[in-house]
Amino acid sequence: MKNILLVLLLAGSFLSSQVAAKSNSLHQAIAGNQRSAEHKQRDKYRHPRQTLEFFEVKDNMTVVEVWPGEGWYTEILAPYLKDHGKLYAAHFSADADQPYFKKNLHAFVEKIKSRPKVYGKVELTVLQPPKFLQIAPEASADRVLTFRNVHNWMKSDQAAAVFNAMYKALKPGGILGVVEHRNSTLKSQDPKAESGYVTEDYVIALARNAGFEFLGKTEINANSKDTKDYPEGVWTLPPALKLEDKDRKKYLAIGESDRMTIKFIKPR
Repeated sequence: MKNILLVLLLAGSFLSSQVAAKSNSLHQAIAGNQRSAEHKQRDKYRHPRQTLEFFEVKDNMTVVEVWPGEGWYTEILAPYLKDHGKLYAAHFSADADQPYFKKNLHAFVEKIKSRPKVYGKVELTVLQPPKFLQIAPEASADRVLTFRNVHNWMKSDQAAAVFNAMYKALKPGGILGVVEHRNSTLKSQDPKAESGYVTEDYVIALARNAGFEFLGKTEINANSKDTKDYPEGVWTLPPALKLEDKDRKKYLAIGESDRMTIKFIKPR
């Protein structure tokens, strides 16, 4: 009997250590020196640990980060996944018409090249609808994540195409995680999302039309101070601060935008 109890205790201790190791690896990725001080300062608004835990991202998964921009989340996902998982970064096309896309992609590629031990296993793919829509091999991803991009796809009338592409990349049972600037339910949704804000219902409809099922949402990235009625839309707030010094203290006091955080599942 004593031997059985000892085995059970050792097994419990091993499982606890495994859970702690996984938690620590995400904590270490978030705290790591590969992240800039400027990016770490935004954690209070973006809550990366809680967000990735809500999306159920594990370090042995295949993950697609859609339109990673300058790589704010890539700085966390790349080291977290590099030993046991896989990260695809679905970025702009090098042949994009808009200079912003080319400049942003160039900066991202330079970041990847700058620290091969951290980013060397990141695989770049292209998302530039309507021409380039294969963000990863079909049905290969455990998770597809997109942070504050839906309004951009709406502006170019490509939101439906991108949601279809994300659905196609996921394995059955895979999860799509969406963070987006949240519009008021009292306002009718502009289909072009010129303000940068999108209603939860609109995002849910886009996902369901692509075949996803709603899985859940959380308020971890909410901001009740955000009134969503600014001269330059969401870009009036930090970090963009499009009005520069005009009412700067006011907008800094509000902080970054109110954001929905929603997850969907691709049915098995």
